[in-house]
Amino acid sequence: MIISNLIRQKSYEKIEYLLRRHPITFLPSFLIFLLMLAVPVVVYLLINNLYPNILDPLTSKILFPLATLSASIYYLGTCLFFYFRFIEFYLDIWIVTNDRIVSINQKGLFSQTISEMDLYRIQDVTVVVNGFFPSIFKYGDVQIKTASQNIKIIFKNVPKPNEIREALIQLSDEDRKHHNS
Repeated sequence: MIISNLIRQKSYEKIEYLLRRHPITFLPSFLIFLLMLAVPVVVYLLINNLYPNILDPLTSKILFPLATLSASIYYLGTCLFFYFRFIEFYLDIWIVTNDRIVSINQKGLFSQTISEMDLYRIQDVTVVVNGFFPSIFKYGDVQIKTASQNIKIIFKNVPKPNEIREALIQLSDEDRKHHNS
């Protein structure tokens, strides 16, 4: 992915971090996808064991094509579900430069929200790590707040949130010095 297609960099701006969600956070969606892929196979095996001739292509002229069509529609829906979940996972990006933060949040297939915040406006950076897996795999949310009540950017499920928090505070201090001089 080319960053210059997503944001228009200023001449003095340098990208410090390109953040995405931790890959382990996609694992539940992947496991659900695998489970959904196995459902028609299990149903076929059950029907074939209980009623051996009902899905035989030679004896069943209507039921076999109908079952094949139904399984194809089901698999298409399952693949669409997986694609939808992957697009939301992959296209959520947070770009931290030496001047600003750009948050790109994908909502569905056809909706995207892009917001940005100047680093010198940052008032508070909070890390939230909830649960067993986030603690073990070292990922969590980084909440960035400004003095304004309605401006808040959240990096969701990013790796090493404490390091990112410290880097954001340092970048914010440097940018504040640059803007005050």
